[in-house]
Amino acid sequence: MQNRTDILVLDGGVPVRQTLLPYGHQKIDDDDIHAVVEVLRSDWITTGPQVAAFEAAFAEYVGAKYAVSCSSGTAALHAAVFAAGIGPGDEVITTPMTFAASANCVLYQGGIPIFVDVRPDTLNIDPSRIKSAITAKTKAIIPVDYTGQPVDLDEINAIAAEHNLVVIEDAAHALGARYHQRPIGTLTTMTTFSLHPVKHITTGEGGMITTDDAELARRLRMFRNHGITTEARDRQEQASWFYAMVALGYNYRLTDFQCALGLSQLQKLASWLARRREIADRYTAAFAEMPEIQPPVIVSDRESAWHLYVIQLNLEHLRVGRDQIFQALRAENIGVNVHYIPVPLHPYYQKLGYGKGRWPVAESAYERIMSLPIFPMMSDQDVDDVITACAKVIRAYHKVVRVLLNVPFSSAE
Repeated sequence: MQNRTDILVLDGGVPVRQTLLPYGHQKIDDDDIHAVVEVLRSDWITTGPQVAAFEAAFAEYVGAKYAVSCSSGTAALHAAVFAAGIGPGDEVITTPMTFAASANCVLYQGGIPIFVDVRPDTLNIDPSRIKSAITAKTKAIIPVDYTGQPVDLDEINAIAAEHNLVVIEDAAHALGARYHQRPIGTLTTMTTFSLHPVKHITTGEGGMITTDDAELARRLRMFRNHGITTEARDRQEQASWFYAMVALGYNYRLTDFQCALGLSQLQKLASWLARRREIADRYTAAFAEMPEIQPPVIVSDRESAWHLYVIQLNLEHLRVGRDQIFQALRAENIGVNVHYIPVPLHPYYQKLGYGKGRWPVAESAYERIMSLPIFPMMSDQDVDDVITACAKVIRAYHKVVRVLLNVPFSSAE
């Protein structure tokens, strides 16, 4: 008689886990709480000294001259597009395999996102397709470090230099990643980061832009402060009331207590990155024995920050599609997710005239991808549960019936 633990929950079996394991989760400890409380008890809870302190520490961590904080990763992208001078009718090349903000920031400035298909292995934007997308209206490229693996920066920077384009690297997934042994954050005109709770460190909501260009840093700071050239703390120190709005900016400021949280979290980033890499290595080793699952491909000259661990299902080996595999894993209490619906396939972009079928690699990958749980606080048992659940679901839906005694299982038929 078959053990109920071997039967899918969808078929009446017992789940691998009793509680849901999310795909990502923040960690807030007593040091973080203490740092925030200290600021809440201080004279400045916004536009104060913690903002500058966090920006300086962040810039030092990535090796940049300047870091400018914002209220979200999306705000950081918007500020960068503004600072780059993108305006109505300007075209900006980006990837379809990303969150909507990577393209929305262009629309905010009246620009036109131009989507270029991705590499089939890394799912990062394909530099070989960028050149053919460049027109007289192209002003910038926004490559995205998908899942935390850096894009092909040498090739992209060379194309940008040849055509006098600005490169705004969306590194929301890539804090702590390295390209040719160099940290992400210094390798393009501007680099943007997200400080959302599922990212590598968090300020609740928040974002950061790094650059080595002093004028760009000035424009970024002005834009995040309503387009005003001075901030409240500057005016207090100068005993001045006067301020001038010189551009149409936004209130994209990050508070002091959020920056205090970010400073505290930044001190733990190295160990958290190491744990993410340990989890990724265990997954990759296990899935090497499952031909139904294609683990992420990592290019040898770069080091991923492993914000996401995205597998691709080899559907030719399975009796069902991605959506049923997804539902089966969720029923086993594995909080899988999908990153992402290609941006031009969203209803809003479809209304703008971005027709389906123009990005075959990204569109095909979308039908096969799933993100597995990966965050530093996962225990070894959590990792085992994910691997066990994947093996259980794959076993149930494989096209050829297997006799499996262990998990993970051999690829031999």
